[in-house]
Amino acid sequence: ADETRPRLQGTLTAWELKAAGIPVCLIADNAGGELMREGGIDLVIVGADRIAANGDTANKIGTHLKALAAKAHDVPFYVALPSSTFDFGIKNGVKEIHIEERSSDELLYMYGLDENKEVKKIRVAPEWTGGLNLGFDITPSKLITKLITERGAFAPKKIGEFYKIEQWIENNFRVFCL
Repeated sequence: ADETRPRLQGTLTAWELKAAGIPVCLIADNAGGELMREGGIDLVIVGADRIAANGDTANKIGTHLKALAAKAHDVPFYVALPSSTFDFGIKNGVKEIHIEERSSDELLYMYGLDENKEVKKIRVAPEWTGGLNLGFDITPSKLITKLITERGAFAPKKIGEFYKIEQWIENNFRVFCL
């Protein structure tokens, strides 16, 4: 599991994998490409925050680089998502999905305990530099082996068939809320 800087969300992923009985090792964010080159990674599975109609995928920053490394080293690259993540109103994710810019403080500062066990904020970057902290990136569908949903796995180019199924369900079933 990648550490996922700057928020270190990979530690949560590692905990979830361990809780599920899956062996896990936490690695530095940019170690994935080298491990793929060495043959130490069999496949990559990432999540998604949004999927466009063409299969382009928005996810945490760094996902696109992992997909490029996977492609370069013939490692299958999967995106796991609930079907509610599809946004069929967006035709082309690379062109239409807005990338959130988060606070540069997440890069420039860290929090930790001082000698009195009090939480302190310290600057870890030089005073003369600013920071650019993009929250997400877009992985083009051509880099994705398959999308994995609760209804099965399929190649991004098959989204149209998935959408037809979703449309059929919406047109033929009513959901009643009490």
